[in-house]
Amino acid sequence: MLKLYQSQPSGNCYKIRLLLTQLDIPFEKIEIDIFKKESRTSEFLKKNLNGRVPVVETESGRFLPESNAILFYLSEGTPFFPDDRFERAQVMQWLFFEQYSHEPYIATSRYWISLLKKPEEYRQQLEQKREPGYAALRVMDEHLSDREFFVGDRYTIADIALFAYTHVADEGNFDLLGFSKILAWIERIKARPKYISIQE
Repeated sequence: MLKLYQSQPSGNCYKIRLLLTQLDIPFEKIEIDIFKKESRTSEFLKKNLNGRVPVVETESGRFLPESNAILFYLSEGTPFFPDDRFERAQVMQWLFFEQYSHEPYIATSRYWISLLKKPEEYRQQLEQKREPGYAALRVMDEHLSDREFFVGDRYTIADIALFAYTHVADEGNFDLLGFSKILAWIERIKARPKYISIQE
């Protein structure tokens, strides 16, 4: 059985749980307490030299880190990854956008505020992340103005990647009330078959 080394509150780990569940792929969750630095032990570093979760261990015993690489690996040949060459590239475009223009601002703010619970300690850094985070949300909202999902009007791993931290953006003090298209998109994803919450 596939194994998922993860931290439950992490949006990057949630992406993998959501896709695996929607693909009906059985998996074993192995919790890694990042707050106790369990991802930095010598044993874990053999699985991922970068010392981060998630990491998937395949049934053949190979290890694959990086959430969006895992999404790609699991979704290839399924409806979650398009057959059309250009649409495949568009999915990758949004995966890169999520990790470069979205996650460093929205996810990091959530981590400092809601998981570490140290908003005052990180107040200056949080202020610096506000505008880039809102800029990413504006890009998303505009893109969704004439479509239901991010690529080809169908639900793909591009949506899963962006959904993971966007739907909990309020936990990083990002207000989504001005982003009506994003809010409607969030509800569409929550209505998908076999949807699970980030707590599950």
